[in-house]
Amino acid sequence: MGFFEILCFIATTFLAVYYYYFTSNYDFWKSRGIRGPNPKPVFGNIKDFNIKDFVLNNKFIGDYLLEIYNKYKDESVIGIFSGMTPILIVKNPDLIKDIFIKDFSKFVDRGLPVSEKHDPLSQHLVGLEPKKWRPLRTCLSPIFTSSKLKEMFLLITECADHLEQYIEKLVSKNEPIECREVAAKYLTDVIGTCAFGIEMNALSDENSEFRRIGKMFFTPTWKSNLRLSIRRYMPQLFKIFSYMIPRTEVTQFFTRLVMDTINYRETNNIIRHDFIDILREMKKNPDKLGDIEMTDSLITSQVYVFFVAGFETSSWAMSHALYELALNQQIQDMLREEIQEYTKHGNNLTYEKIKKMNYLDKVFKETVRKYPVATHLSRKSMSSYTFNNTSFNIPKDQMIWIPMFAIHRDPDIYPKPDVFDPERFNDEAVQARHPMHYLPFGHGPRNCIGSRFAIYQIKIGLVRILQNYKVEVCDKTQIPYIINPKATVLASKHGIHLRITKINQVSVINHLSLRVG
Repeated sequence: MGFFEILCFIATTFLAVYYYYFTSNYDFWKSRGIRGPNPKPVFGNIKDFNIKDFVLNNKFIGDYLLEIYNKYKDESVIGIFSGMTPILIVKNPDLIKDIFIKDFSKFVDRGLPVSEKHDPLSQHLVGLEPKKWRPLRTCLSPIFTSSKLKEMFLLITECADHLEQYIEKLVSKNEPIECREVAAKYLTDVIGTCAFGIEMNALSDENSEFRRIGKMFFTPTWKSNLRLSIRRYMPQLFKIFSYMIPRTEVTQFFTRLVMDTINYRETNNIIRHDFIDILREMKKNPDKLGDIEMTDSLITSQVYVFFVAGFETSSWAMSHALYELALNQQIQDMLREEIQEYTKHGNNLTYEKIKKMNYLDKVFKETVRKYPVATHLSRKSMSSYTFNNTSFNIPKDQMIWIPMFAIHRDPDIYPKPDVFDPERFNDEAVQARHPMHYLPFGHGPRNCIGSRFAIYQIKIGLVRILQNYKVEVCDKTQIPYIINPKATVLASKHGIHLRITKINQVSVINHLSLRVG
């Protein structure tokens, strides 16, 4: 046998072993009687098997899951693969309810990669394993109660006042306004004031360090996309190389911020009863946490997720609401009428007034229905499990995805899903719909802990803007809406550019009087 023949034999053997290794698990769903698309070696079903898309995140995963959801319209569950990993997509609302609520203890884990050594900031409440998640959730919950929200309301409205002043400066320039950036600055200030007792000055300071860090984390680069892809699809490889990857500037920034803030408060005996103080108390009194060690990195991780989730997800929700109100002037007028009705005897907003604004609530809910921040919700089975009234059996450690984006865009659930219609959330419509068909903040014990805080900061910001300004589309407005496939949350590819103009308060009041008359 010559050299060329030997080389061909080695190559053929290598390819055969390679192919077998990457396809040996691909009968996983078929053997369980669960339908799904045929996977391809290495990449499975995710990213259309395109190496460029895999590395650069050029395809929005929500669109892919929507395609799969619609292709297997009559299936309760669908089996797909992310690389070699089998993932179960659960569509049936009763099965989703079992996962989130009825059998929650069997699906309490989100299945997200968490490692203090490899990624210190990954130890946050969203991703922690059940053993650490339960006591932390219990200890952190008091910061998000209704009574605590009422205490923070004044702080939020002060930030909203600064927002109004900032918009007035922008409006005077008579140029299109990038509303997502405005919302991000406002919400950065809210988070800093309410959670950390820090004046972040994102609205007043164009060189705000906090806003710069926020942009850095959520502005994808080829390096960050590659890091995310390797971590998601090749976790073992990520662990090996993570030792050689220096800590990111974001990690260093938050670690320094939290430790400096805690040390300053300890030295000067400052008590604010906010998020930072709750974490301080947990470290001083670890008995409530069982055998969990409240390390500096664990504390920093909670601050980190509260900050990035609090301003990034909320800023997109707020700017998406403004986008739809600009496109739908009649809805905007109706919402402004409600706002004026509750504020006509004075400009002061209260917690109770916001709570009573029924149409504002409908507009908000329709916004996060059409633009849910996440494409899907993940869970991992804690033991083998057979779904109720089915023959579908899954093993321990099975990854499960709930396709929230696809559910929210299902025309059988939400007729004409691309139409922005707040009346989808009137009492009659809500009662007729399965509760698991609306999941912007998840559901059950492991839902979003800060959802009420997020809702109120967004609503207050919207009220402040619509009280005094009209929002309209302009030449730079992206119509139709294009999703940015590289973004970590559902986001517009080219931002939210709108025209904002001052309205005449006298004309608004006269208009209201005519309608009442």
